[in-house]
Amino acid sequence: MHAKAANGHNQYKMRNISVLLAFLSLPFSPLLGSEVGDEVSPTEIVVNDGESLHAALRQVREWRRTGDERCLHGVTVTVRAGRYYMSEPLFLRPEDSGTAEAPTIIRGEEGAVIYGDLRQRHLQLWPREGMERMLGFDTEKHTITIPTPPQMPPLPDPSQRRRVQYTGDGHREPFGNGIEMVVCQRWAMAILRVKDMEQRGDSTIVTFMEPESRLEFDHPWPQPVIGGEKGSSAFMLRSTELRDGVEQLVVIGGTDEHPVKHIRFENITFEKTCWNRPLHRGHVTLQGGMPLVDAYKLKENEGLPWDTGLENQAWVERPVAAVSVSHASQVNFQGCTFQQLGATALDFIDDTDSCSVIGCTFSDIGGTAIMAGSFAESPREVHRPYDDLAPRTSHLTISGNTISHATTEDWGAVAIGCGYVSDTEICHNTIDHVNYSGICVGWGWTAKETGMRHNNIYNNNVSDYALQLYDAGGIYTLSNQPGSVIRDNIIGTPGPAPYATNDRAFPIYLDARTDGYTIQGNTTEQGKPIRRDDIGDNQPGPNLVFADSE
Repeated sequence: MHAKAANGHNQYKMRNISVLLAFLSLPFSPLLGSEVGDEVSPTEIVVNDGESLHAALRQVREWRRTGDERCLHGVTVTVRAGRYYMSEPLFLRPEDSGTAEAPTIIRGEEGAVIYGDLRQRHLQLWPREGMERMLGFDTEKHTITIPTPPQMPPLPDPSQRRRVQYTGDGHREPFGNGIEMVVCQRWAMAILRVKDMEQRGDSTIVTFMEPESRLEFDHPWPQPVIGGEKGSSAFMLRSTELRDGVEQLVVIGGTDEHPVKHIRFENITFEKTCWNRPLHRGHVTLQGGMPLVDAYKLKENEGLPWDTGLENQAWVERPVAAVSVSHASQVNFQGCTFQQLGATALDFIDDTDSCSVIGCTFSDIGGTAIMAGSFAESPREVHRPYDDLAPRTSHLTISGNTISHATTEDWGAVAIGCGYVSDTEICHNTIDHVNYSGICVGWGWTAKETGMRHNNIYNNNVSDYALQLYDAGGIYTLSNQPGSVIRDNIIGTPGPAPYATNDRAFPIYLDARTDGYTIQGNTTEQGKPIRRDDIGDNQPGPNLVFADSE
């Protein structure tokens, strides 16, 4: 490193990053920022367009590791306007941790964008607009029967299947010849790769690739409905671009013993990621965008000790996220923008404490905008009443955010989805244009004690939800959550969901043993109070309090 004195300050050039440091009048004695009154500002690292964010964070890490005085009052990495392509995620680890007095702040100037690859494209083959009702669903033969399309699409040729890595330089490969069937399934959707189509006059029998064929037909919830209250389930056929692309932009993660602490992102735009899973394995979900990795119906001796009526078993995995946080404390996002992301935008996966998302904007999100807490991912089976998970994601604040047009790729995802969480504040958020539910809290389908408690949902505005799927709620809850509240929210009416097979959608939906909530002061967009009769429920618990009159 070469130092050059200039106007009482030293300017350093470190690889491709510009580092601006202030020094005291004593020779080579570092000032940990400039003094303003009694305050001392943090050291600043400036990253210009074309320079490396990875290198900047590595420099901060080395300062932390060596106890360099330049970290004494914290470090701010200022990201100048520009586009910073992530061929691999930006990793933040325990060694990058700041302290309460000396945090690490990654702050963007206007126009600072961390981005990946353009999402895969789809071309709808049939019907040309909307969806078509299926004719049959055979769990024995693993087939779906559909009306024969006016022009049968060409079947995929396995020898021609190509997966091309998008390089981020604007180059795009042409469409592959893979065909997908997208199926609408009440509270979830499925994406099934077509294996074969056998025409039989006016009907066509469709078979699918593995593993999604097994998962779609062996697990009973959800499955397509034939002859439901409003007709059979609907589908469409489409081709898809067969290429993998960047899915993750930032990964923040430590361990139970050594969490990442005191990291803050401000005014950064996270943009453009892909969603590769459907290209490899299809996409069959249990609920809330959680993909099944194993599932089946209990055909003999249904039920287990904690749920005698249980008829199915399921193991899920977590959807990929553009930005993920795990084993962390005081990791905060403020004034950031998340847009054009293929799957989940921001995910607090596990073992997080006192984190926050405040004043951020989410738009055109393929899956869930903000996800948090465990969903009892594999190797756990999701229906067991776990009591060790909720305390691992606590004191999360999601406040003042705007979420519009989430769930654009996976209709069964949600705007804000929290699984096993405790002491969570979800407040003052504005949500619109979501294909399933708006704000979801809880998991487990159980009345038993799980540690989920003190989850507060208040002063949110939710509209234009349930646009494609039902069994939904503007605010949706599961299981026993003592000491929790749903209050003073403004919730619109459910959307049209033109292919839904039932009418189960509500402003507030207390599903599957919901208990422990006080519900008060919620209104429609027209200011009408939401009363008990307006609230949907499914086996509610005995400790719900409806503070408003009937």
